Amino acid sequence: MHRNRLPIMKYRSFLALVLGASACSAALAAPPLLSPVELSPLLPNTAVRVIDIRTPKEFATGHIPGAVNAPYDKWRGPVTNPGELPDHQQLVALVQSLGLTADTHAVVVSHGKDATDFGAMARVYWTLKSLGLTELSVLNGGLKAWEAAKLPFSNAAIRVAPSTYAPTFDATWLSTRQEIQQSIKLSNAVLVDSRPDAFYQGKTQAPAAKLAGTLPGAVQLDFNQWFVPKTSLFVDADKAKAIAAQIQVPEGQHAVAFCNTGHWAATDWFGMSEVAGLPNVKLYAGSMVDWTQQPDFPQLDNAPSRGEQLLRSTKQWWERKLN
Repeated sequence: MHRNRLPIMKYRSFLALVLGASACSAALAAPPLLSPVELSPLLPNTAVRVIDIRTPKEFATGHIPGAVNAPYDKWRGPVTNPGELPDHQQLVALVQSLGLTADTHAVVVSHGKDATDFGAMARVYWTLKSLGLTELSVLNGGLKAWEAAKLPFSNAAIRVAPSTYAPTFDATWLSTRQEIQQSIKLSNAVLVDSRPDAFYQGKTQAPAAKLAGTLPGAVQLDFNQWFVPKTSLFVDADKAKAIAAQIQVPEGQHAVAFCNTGHWAATDWFGMSEVAGLPNVKLYAGSMVDWTQQPDFPQLDNAPSRGEQLLRSTKQWWERKLN
């Protein structure tokens, strides 16, 4: 596929025109959400890199023309807790293999089949932002929306020249277990549980989590609220601000989104930080799986009794053994 090589500043002006923004803006940034009809005219530019995070097999069946494949599991941690960050050098090698630089406008794409799938795009977006990319977008509705817009797919094998981009990881949007422990002591953060009711209320837990319940003092913001009902389309900015307003963050404090493994929480982070524009929003990447792996019994709200927890853990152990 032929691509015009426009300098980055010309590209930014082009992007502004396409999206109806002012080309005179001194600090133009790519919008966090792009619709298929907004993305399509941007494809001929080499400043744009569409990153398809489906499996190689799925990618081979058809993808957005010019897209490169970087499966979601490459952006995740070990099986014991996928929410953990991969080794930094592994992430650097990944972004280099995709030809990314600090000036690339990266557009993350997945299936778009449901709200949970959106979390994968949001998590990769968060990782790329933490690695220094500032021009970032997610394809709203994913490939499901792309197909519904009757836009073309390609089966062509994609090869890009690797870059030499060697970013450091910016922890501005990351919260760790140690920071959460300190925040609980100091009451200087709003902990936001992104999970549905059954998890938040301690009625169920992720298989890799040792205990049920939620972080002490956490408030709930179910990630499913960010989507147009009965679709996988993220809401517009006005609706996002109304959703984010449910979380009251006192001046001088920050919000921390968490879930089981930092997947659903990435959607809350994305909605609050990138679409609603709230400042100082962080992601607890390891989330409840990390929190419950502490050697001492961790602090929890909505936790079941020890006897109930033992019965639940035994049941999960048998289910895993039988499967």
